[in-house]
Amino acid sequence: MAEVLGLGLTHYPMLAGADTHMANLLKGTLRDPDIPEQEKDPGGWPAIMRQEWGDDQGTRAAAEHRRELRSGLDRVREELDAFNPDVLVVWGDDQYENFREEIIPSFCVLAYDDTEVEPFGVLNKLKVPNVWGLPDETTFTMQGSPVFARKIVSDLIASGIDVAYSYEQRKGINFPHAFGNTQVFLDYENVGKKFPYPMVPISVNCYGEHVIARKGGMARFAEITKGEQLDPPGPTPRRCFQLGQAVGRAIRESDKRVALVASSSWSHAFLNDKAWHLRPDTEADRRLYDAMVAGDYAAWTAVTTKEVVAAGQHEMLNWFCLLGAVQELGLDLSWSTFVETGIFNSNKCFAVFQESASS
Repeated sequence: MAEVLGLGLTHYPMLAGADTHMANLLKGTLRDPDIPEQEKDPGGWPAIMRQEWGDDQGTRAAAEHRRELRSGLDRVREELDAFNPDVLVVWGDDQYENFREEIIPSFCVLAYDDTEVEPFGVLNKLKVPNVWGLPDETTFTMQGSPVFARKIVSDLIASGIDVAYSYEQRKGINFPHAFGNTQVFLDYENVGKKFPYPMVPISVNCYGEHVIARKGGMARFAEITKGEQLDPPGPTPRRCFQLGQAVGRAIRESDKRVALVASSSWSHAFLNDKAWHLRPDTEADRRLYDAMVAGDYAAWTAVTTKEVVAAGQHEMLNWFCLLGAVQELGLDLSWSTFVETGIFNSNKCFAVFQESASS
């Protein structure tokens, strides 16, 4: 019988960059000529945004945001090491990386062997220096667990979840940063060195109608208002929850110690159209955070795709997967924290779910 730990964390790319660049996504948004000037004026921003922006465009606030994120990551890593898993199963989004116009699977288990990962691909594209001062071409090895990955796929298909699988990453791309940054941030002090735990990534089509339309990223408002050719939606929040339940059942029957990980920030400013891409939807995030703390998973499964997209919570589908597994396996929330921000693109959440003492 398996032993299981549940973890939630962020893979926020700008955490790997220097403090002077952490607010770059907002700075880029402010250059969008189709956003009304009054919306760009810091004088009209919410208090948290004005405070973080300060007189240095967020550099001092970035140091505090990094401290909060590092604190959450350190707690998650401590719990991971104490548990000492045989393997991590990680839900993460593919942001127009492995999967592009040729095929967009709702779910895909990456049954890879050991893989060389370039952790600074996103930063290099944005021309942002990494905070460690390492060479841009730095790589590390992500250990795989292909036999276990194939077993998960077989069990999911047998249970009625038609999941895709992949044995090789797409050529000519940086490894999907949702998974690469999961290892980087869990091993923040040892980037480029050997991480002790193998990983089975499960890619989720979180970006849905925007994955091709916006190339998994930002869009100018002129492109939106003239009429985007939207893609078909990604899997619904309920279906992601059901996938998590099925993964939980598959893992329960194994003899391994498995850490289940949701890798994403919560609502993203650059996906929050109603706020002009300037800030995340904190109200929507707080509702789901409070429901998670209360163990109210019915509130999570009641969320619709339309609501997720409207709030810019696309990447939270990874957390819906995790909570499905947590509910299926009867894990208890032992610790969590919610890190709120106005200018650093997304609110972040960290969580630890453990088997109850009575189980």
